Amino acid sequence: MKATLEKLKEKMIESLQAVLPIVCIVLILCFSVAPISPSILLCFLMGAVMIVLGLMFFTLGAETSMSPMGEKVGAAMTRTKKLWIVVSVSFILGFIITISEPDLQVLAQQVPSIPNAVIVLSVALGVGLFLVVALLRMLFSIPLNKLLIGCYILVFAFACFVPESFWAVAFDSGGVTTGPMTVPFIMALGVGISAIRSDRHAANDSFGLVALCSVGPILAVLVLGMLYKPDGSAYVPPIMPEIANSAELWALFQVGLPTYIEEIAVSLAPIILFFGIFQIISLKLSMRSLRRILIGLLYTYIGLVLFLTGANVGFMPAANYLGQQMASHDFRWIIVPIGMLIGFFIVKAEPAVYVLNKQVEELTDGAISAGAMGAAMSIGVAASIGLAMLRVLTGLNIMWFLIPGYAIAIGLSFYVPKIFTAIAFDSGGVASGPMTATFLLPFAQGACIAVGGNIVTDAFGVVAMVAMTPLITIQILGLVYQLQKNRAVKRQNELEYVFDMMDDDAIINL
Repeated sequence: MKATLEKLKEKMIESLQAVLPIVCIVLILCFSVAPISPSILLCFLMGAVMIVLGLMFFTLGAETSMSPMGEKVGAAMTRTKKLWIVVSVSFILGFIITISEPDLQVLAQQVPSIPNAVIVLSVALGVGLFLVVALLRMLFSIPLNKLLIGCYILVFAFACFVPESFWAVAFDSGGVTTGPMTVPFIMALGVGISAIRSDRHAANDSFGLVALCSVGPILAVLVLGMLYKPDGSAYVPPIMPEIANSAELWALFQVGLPTYIEEIAVSLAPIILFFGIFQIISLKLSMRSLRRILIGLLYTYIGLVLFLTGANVGFMPAANYLGQQMASHDFRWIIVPIGMLIGFFIVKAEPAVYVLNKQVEELTDGAISAGAMGAAMSIGVAASIGLAMLRVLTGLNIMWFLIPGYAIAIGLSFYVPKIFTAIAFDSGGVASGPMTATFLLPFAQGACIAVGGNIVTDAFGVVAMVAMTPLITIQILGLVYQLQKNRAVKRQNELEYVFDMMDDDAIINL
């Protein structure tokens, strides 16, 4: 019990460090350039409290349940040494985990002219197929960069046959569907499979699953775009809250809470059922291990309910209104640096980012620290939000950013260590989670309304931009790491050469 309380205290401090900078930035804006009503501000602050508590429980739950579950299932699949089992189980896993992803419901409601159920099933099929591709890549040691080149050529080729108004939404889908439910399990699955391999590239290949699983939803939504020929906008602006007292404030969150209690229960149920079947057939874990995983699942459940309620009820209206207020000023260009500042800090509050950073630090034995990963991702997301705000103000086509961005990212993959490429492409999917969907996207939509832009073509695409820029910044981190390593090796060789040239007396005197 004491150990659990210590852990919760540690997670609480981490959550506060992630969320407080965003709260401070919003408060400064509210009392200076973008005043908002007391109702919206109170909802935002209440939402911030729920997000802090949600992050605290989620990160503890992910450590004690989702990650161990994924690792054990991955190891058990590989030990069978039967390819058909790996293929079928990984497809089923990808399918049910994606249906379990809360962010997918948000995406389905935003895609114009296509039924929600069709979107959900198509995207789940896309993730299932590409999880199979990702696991086969690991088992057969296929280079990730070459596979990604093929995938993105296919993606951009499909985009040529889809209406331009649909591009941003389709690329957003790749980031949104790899969220807090999908990422911990899929990443742990990769760790479990790589643990069975004994070759020296196993650790490098344990990353890259999220990267390939992000491609599946983009292709699935582009295919639907060709079939349904969507047009128009499905955008419905969030309702701005009006409250008279504290009781009405609580009532507002109380209305949203049951929705997420049910939604997360439905989301977790298939994963728990699948793990239960695997436990009976193959794993046969001890009661102590099972109890630990079940307690972790309870923490995960509580965390996600609190987080999503706070983000959707508290953060979304405030973000939308702030965007409108700031873009209404004569000095509307200030929204670019302000957006970058928010982006720099908001990525730290993404639940799945914590999971990725921890796993990177552990698997690289500290060679790539969680701090360095966090800094690289923050810089990447800041750059992406700056570019996204530029798009909102100017109406520039998203392909002017995506095509050069992915070309640079794939080009860098030939010059950096393989592990950095895999981590970078995983980071893109991880960084674009629920905080992006519930704060940055509404912020861009509010700004777009104020400047009279097209919501579908100009505001959507924020998630896609957030998913793209970490691919570049983290690989640049890898390039710096490689150069430092080469310099250290060169210096070591020079010292060895000097010692080889010296006689014994000179070495003794030295």
